[in-house]
This record gives sequence, structure tokens and C-alpha cells, in this order.
Amino acid sequence: MNNAVTKVAVVGSGISGAVCASTLARNGVSVTLFESARGPGGRMSQRRETSEGGQELLFDHGAPYFTVTNTDALALVREWESGGLVNEWKVNFGSFNFVSKQFVDMQQDGMSKKYVGVPGMNSICKALCRQPGVESKFSMGVGRLEWLEDEHLWSVSGLDGESLGKFKGVVASDKNVVSPRFRHVAGKPPPLDLTFVPELTAKLEDIPVNPCFALMLAFAEPLSSIPVKGFSFQNSEVLSWAHCDSTKPGRSATTERWVLHSTCGVCKEKAHRWGSAFPAASIAKGEKCLWNRKKRLAICGDFCVSPNVEGAILSGLAAASKLAEILSCL
Repeated sequence: MNNAVTKVAVVGSGISGAVCASTLARNGVSVTLFESARGPGGRMSQRRETSEGGQELLFDHGAPYFTVTNTDALALVREWESGGLVNEWKVNFGSFNFVSKQFVDMQQDGMSKKYVGVPGMNSICKALCRQPGVESKFSMGVGRLEWLEDEHLWSVSGLDGESLGKFKGVVASDKNVVSPRFRHVAGKPPPLDLTFVPELTAKLEDIPVNPCFALMLAFAEPLSSIPVKGFSFQNSEVLSWAHCDSTKPGRSATTERWVLHSTCGVCKEKAHRWGSAFPAASIAKGEKCLWNRKKRLAICGDFCVSPNVEGAILSGLAAASKLAEILSCL
């Protein structure tokens, strides 16, 4: 049996792609994961900065935490928790009213479980990408995904046109694989030509997204005037929420570090920006992923289910289930 028969290519190592790759590997499918960034995480990435004094500062500049209600997602999270990858973040949350300049709607610890990766949000994706059976290739962007009709295989090429191998199935967990935004970033057409999957074109051509900015701040002393460690903003056209990153389990507390996210479309100088940070629509709530059985192509991500970590997890599980099932029949 040649390698292509058992191998699946997963593009993108955010939580959806990482969950999918890990789940496939645990079901006996060999996976090669391609990621253009230096490491995994996507929205669950961790930002590394250096202070003026040379001190290393780490920020979860994407998703600050996540919650789960679905039983399948909860079972997976409990497994991560028992393995030390996840812990509950037990702090109080609230809101800040920009008009009254008052903190309101205080939420007591324990009202809803808020989970974080330990020691960083990206720790979960790192562990999943190291799962036996998963070969992770970072700093390796995919330039083209081509269906070879004669061979019934997928050919994957890099940004430079070099062949990265042939695969029995493909999972695209990065919406930029089909987005026109890819052309703006890479100067080339999106890797996946939607003429291969015309029935998915309408759903994938223009997924609405909400861009945002992330501002990362570090203080030598605690901000004692703030009574909560995470809060949303009311009546603000600039800011949407803030959280104290250094209060999470497993984080260094030598400095107090805060992350603030802007409202959609607001520009802040020297802030980290995601052009397509949060999907504004869910395109496959029922199936939880987009699936072409004939070509063994799955497209997964939070944009399929719901714009949060749990939605991404569920979509990755659904994509893995589709591929594992059909590959077992070949």
C-alpha cells in the first residue's frame, strides 16, 4: 500500500485543523499538516514580545478563553484537562460602561467555566500537532490544491510550486485557502480552485468576517483600580473587551499583562491586526463542515459552526469523522 492511500493533508493548524488532524491520527489515518506560520494556534496563538528591560512577555492575543456545552467537545476538553493542557480560569468578569465610567454586571467566579490552554492558549494545538501519526510542517504555505481525476488523488504544492506530495484526502481548515484575500497576501490565486467543487462555491466565495485589532500592554505593578480580570465594554465605539492575561493558570506574574480587542474596523497604531479575525456568519451549522465525498475534501473551521473555539472544535471533529469513515471503506 503506498503512502497516498493512507495519507490526508490538513491545511492550517488552528484549533479546528489540529483537532481534525489529531482525531484522524488516532483513527489510524496518517496525516501531514501544513502551516504557513512558524507554529500552530491560529486564533489561539501566543504572542512573544520583549520589554525595554529585556524581559520576555507572552500574550494570548487571540481567544482569551473558551467555554463548552456540547458533549463531544466537553469530552475532548476533559481529556485535555486530565493531561494538563487545559485548566479552568477562575476569575471574576464584568462590563465597563463607557458613558458612566463604571464597572457593572459583575459575574462571580464559577457562574460558567472558562477554560484556557496551559501554559498558553496555543499549548493545546502544539500537543495535538505532535500526536503520533501527525507530521507537522510549519513555515510551509500551500500554494495549490489540485484534484487529479485520473489518479483520484489530491496533489499539494507549495507557494513556490514545489510538490509537497499526493494525498487521498484534503482538509482545509483555513478559510483563506479559498478566499480572495489570499491573493492580497500572497499575490497568487487561492490554493483551492472552487471549480473542483462547484456545489460549495456559493457558500465559500465570500465568507463575511469582522476584522479587529489587539493591543497588548504590560505593567510593572498590578492595576488595583480594576475590580475584575476580564470585561466587555458598553457604549464604546473603539473597544470591545479586555482581559488580564497574567492571571491565567500557568502564566508568569512578574508583570501584569492585559490584552484589549477593538470593535470591528477600528484602527489603532502599533496594534496587532487580524484582517479576518472573526467570521460573521456560519455556513454549515447542520453538517458542521463542508464535505465533498467524491473528492474526499472537507472544509472546517469556526466559520462553519459558530465563531468561537467550541465551534472550531466541533467542525474539526466533523471533518475527521467524514474522512475516517470514507477512508475505512477504500
